[in-house]
Parts: sequence; C-alpha cells; structure tokens
Amino acid sequence: MKQVAPIGRQDQLAELADGHRRAILQRLMVSPATLSQLGREFGRHPAWIRHHLKRLEAVGLLELAEVRTVRNYTEKYYRATAGAYTVHLLVVPETPGQRNVVVLGSHDFALEMLTTEAAAGRGAPSIVPAAIGSLDGLIALRQGLADVAGCHLFDADADDYNLPFLRHLFPDGKVIAFTLAHRDQGLIVAPGNPLGIAGIADLARPGVTFANRNEGSGTRVWLDRALRDAGIDADGLAGYPTPLTTHTAVAEAVARGVADVGLGIRPAAERFSLGFVPLFQERYDLVIDADRIDDASLAPLLDRLLAGSFKAEVRSMSGYDSDHTGEERRPSP
Repeated sequence: MKQVAPIGRQDQLAELADGHRRAILQRLMVSPATLSQLGREFGRHPAWIRHHLKRLEAVGLLELAEVRTVRNYTEKYYRATAGAYTVHLLVVPETPGQRNVVVLGSHDFALEMLTTEAAAGRGAPSIVPAAIGSLDGLIALRQGLADVAGCHLFDADADDYNLPFLRHLFPDGKVIAFTLAHRDQGLIVAPGNPLGIAGIADLARPGVTFANRNEGSGTRVWLDRALRDAGIDADGLAGYPTPLTTHTAVAEAVARGVADVGLGIRPAAERFSLGFVPLFQERYDLVIDADRIDDASLAPLLDRLLAGSFKAEVRSMSGYDSDHTGEERRPSP
C-alpha cells in the first residue's frame, strides 16, 4: 500500500492550488510517466508539462522515478512522492522577532491558566493555545504542527491514561508526558438536576437531549467506550450527532436549555451555576518531544508547570487535584 503523506507547508499548498499541477500530480500518483506521455494525455506541449513538473518537484511533491535509454534516446519517468496526501495547515498569530509556542489538544481550564501565566513573564515567547481534541493534538505534535499537545485519553485495556496512545503514535518513544492535573469528569445537568440524571444509562431515556463533544476529544473517546459497554446505541441519542469543541460549550448548551445533559468537567458546570454528577477522575498530560526538553522557548511553560505556586492554584480549582502536577512520564518504546 502506498504511503499517505501530510502536507503542511505553505509552498506545497500554493502549488496544489493550481488546478493543472494538481491534475498532473493526481495522474502521477497512479503510475510514473514521462514528459511525452503526460503531454499526450493532457494534450499539451512537453515544455508546458515540464514547467509544472519542476514546480511540483521543487516543493517535494514529485520525484524522478527512473531514467530509461531506448535507441540512444533518454526518457525520464516522474512519479508522485506519495500515494495520497492529506492537507494540514495551522495559521497562528505572528509576533515580529519572536517564535510562537503552539499548544494544541483538549480543552482545559488549568491549561488556560498555565499558558496565560507562562506567556506573561518577561522575555517569554508568545503562546498560542487551541482546543482541537486530544487525538488531534497528538497528531499535530507528531506532524510538527504543535510544540505541546494536551491529552486525557483513557485506554481501558491498559487501565492507564495517555501512555498507551503515545506508544502507538510515537513508536520510537521520544516524547515526554508531564502531568498537568487530575480532574473530575461527570454529567453536567440543569440546576437541581430536575430529570434525576444519575449515570450514562439515563442518556438513553426518551426525551433527554445530550450535548456531545467532538470526535478525537478525550471526553468523546471515554463516552463512546462507556456507551458500548452499556449496550447503548449512540446514534439513537438525541443531540449526539452535533459535536461541541469545549467543556464550556457543553455547559452553555445545558444552561440555554438546548440540551438536558452533557459530559464535561466540574468547573464548566459551576461557571454556569449548573448541577454536576461526578463519574470519574482522569489524568490530563502535556506531551512534548523529548529532544526539545531543553528548548528555551518551552522553558517558561515548563518552569511555570513545576512551580509550587502553580500547583497551589490548580489545587484551589474545583474538581482539580494537583498532587501529581509536573510529574514526568515516558512511554516505553
């Protein structure tokens, strides 16, 4: 099976924006071809084909596959550098003369506090956090789109958070997980819990509308496993197909009456004066490339994470436990 390669460079995207070059690249994903062959297939002069091939080759989307000599005539065969491509592009604010630190992953209130405080120090880099979900955050880290990934992914078979996923996504083991905090997850309900919702089974009750999270978020991964274990058809839950990207958005949906219940963290419920039914405590980690442990741009974030005053701030947050904050864990290869 041919490799699927990510595209995250702006120069590659610029070349693919041209319809002619995109069509040539798609043709060369099927099999190698020469200038003459492509000219006949596209009804164009070889010089026109050569121009587009050189542009694609310059950005690493095309390569020379083979050189054949037939009757004293040399023909070059070109091919795409992958069997298919996925497009990944992150556009972040740019501070002149300063490098951004991009933090992607699951939404978390303690992480918001950490990034704000770390960026406020003298000479600190600009820190750009964005909630895209635990799995997508780890994938972005692997693809070089993020400097830090925030995740809380539970593997029931291993009975552990995050490390089993790191072993799978980073088989060389060259990442480090720093624990941000342990936090309470539960069901966010209307004040006083008028529907008497007590657990996952109640989500399937007639008339109950659920505020769901986005695919790839740690909350959604846990929920889908819990629904399967309970024998509940997820597609039968009212509200399940409509994803929300943050705990705040889930709590807001319940507060507005758009949903009766959602799965999220305690502070989100309290922010809107809602009820909260605790279900479990989870581990939230920050993951970085092990080779960048001494990177000066990451120092303000890691220094603040390890500070006793930060641990005290986390401990004061409702539903948070900072006993393991700053703890370092490495996945075994």
